[in-house]
Amino acid sequence: AAESVYNSLASGENAEEKTVASTGEIDAEEKTVEVTQYAESMEKSWVYDELKEVRNCHEAFSRWGVGGGLLYTGIAAHITKGKEPWTLPTPVGSSAGESKTDSKATKPAKDFQPIEYPAPDGLMTFDLLTNLQRSGTYHDDDQPSHLRIKPELAHIPESTSLQVYAAPESRFCPAGVYEYVEEKLVINAQNCIHCKCCSVKMPSEYIDWTVPEGAGGPQYQVM
Repeated sequence: AAESVYNSLASGENAEEKTVASTGEIDAEEKTVEVTQYAESMEKSWVYDELKEVRNCHEAFSRWGVGGGLLYTGIAAHITKGKEPWTLPTPVGSSAGESKTDSKATKPAKDFQPIEYPAPDGLMTFDLLTNLQRSGTYHDDDQPSHLRIKPELAHIPESTSLQVYAAPESRFCPAGVYEYVEEKLVINAQNCIHCKCCSVKMPSEYIDWTVPEGAGGPQYQVM
């Protein structure tokens, strides 16, 4: 856990430095600016080296269970040090030769039976809005939405996500950010708790998850 904290702090510091350094290059007429220097800098950092060493460990557990995962992780961590000439691909979501993503693993709703969940009892289980309130999530009402539909994929929420997949974004989002009103997508970006699930699980990954204004998001007090 401590290692993850150090990596997070280092990557955050790196992001701040590269963002500040690029402010002089920003065109005031542009709505969004991608700080490409951040990714380039991270690839040269010790954080990248550490993460690359263990890139196959999670997938090893997924493929071969606890025993196989421990064996592979031990070899990768103490012998090869991440220098294996391969990266284990995620074996779901696409056919051979394509990139394998979580979004491609989503299957049409017609292949499944709807699940009826019991109502929250208020003791061990709670409704979504109650949990959202406890997270202390807040975004300024006048800030631009940080959740944006990619222009080239605007047809997905209009004619595919609800019609083919039964609107998975309206169910997996823990904050009720996405809802369909009269078959039209409504994005309640102010509810977002920054889990970023939508950026990887949406059909065709049609959401562009951008960074919101500073100090926005969940305010967990006991972590």
